[in-house]
Amino acid sequence: MSRGLRVLAPAKINWTIEVLRIRPDGYHEIRSVLQTIDLCDVVTLTECDGIELVLSGEAALLAGEPPEANLAYRAAVAFRRRTRARRGVRIELEKRVPVAAGLGGGSSDAAAVLRGLNRLWDAAQPLDNLVEIAGEIGSDPPFFIVGGTAMASGRGDRVEALPDAVAPPIVLATPPAEQRGDKTASMYEALTPDDFSDGYVSIGVREVVEAGRAIVGAELANVFERVTAEQQPATALAMDALRAQGHAPRLAGSGPSFFLLEPPSDALLARIRGLGFEPRVVATLPRETALRIEEL
Repeated sequence: MSRGLRVLAPAKINWTIEVLRIRPDGYHEIRSVLQTIDLCDVVTLTECDGIELVLSGEAALLAGEPPEANLAYRAAVAFRRRTRARRGVRIELEKRVPVAAGLGGGSSDAAAVLRGLNRLWDAAQPLDNLVEIAGEIGSDPPFFIVGGTAMASGRGDRVEALPDAVAPPIVLATPPAEQRGDKTASMYEALTPDDFSDGYVSIGVREVVEAGRAIVGAELANVFERVTAEQQPATALAMDALRAQGHAPRLAGSGPSFFLLEPPSDALLARIRGLGFEPRVVATLPRETALRIEEL
């Protein structure tokens, strides 16, 4: 019987995301404090010939894509190339994280494959190597190699592990699939130098986390919130409607999802549904849990 592993691939939110400048290589220099949450895809890896990808769950938006376009598949290819392994893997990807919702699901899947293959193939790659391989796949996968609460800088490929954050309940709101799409590039393109900052909000949140104090919504920042109205009008309208009622929504990543740090009352959940978004009550996921791998 083939050996197999089950790996969690958690979603994330950004406590902060700031852009400092545009780098000479064309990428944006960022500073961000990120957090894994307990909304997770599940990646099952079993040994086989070649590399196979099987999707299930909430994967409708991915149905027409070739395997080579999927970050989890690309992670397996990159890992095999880097380690010169002559082995194969069947990747069964159960999607629970909404696709193209600003929650990092695809990037987390890629990191889960890298972490899982490192064990499945007894590759013994150190953490720095896994982060480097993840960075070849995209700007977001490196964070998911570290998990928990972390500070990201550079283009997102430099990741510093932080203590697990203390946070209040989180209400996450995601739009229906037809209102989603990969808008990250357009969100970055909409920024101007006036949106750039020194990154000190992120440093302040890091200090809060390191001191063991609870995350407070008023201390957070997301550079993309200024351009949400022009790029993601449905999200902007929903967030404005909630602000008018005294709530303090924050954009999740580059959107179109958003979150609130407050108790999930029935009235709040009903209001979010009435605005056309799906509410979920989630919690922060500590690093030890976020990086869990189970033998099958």
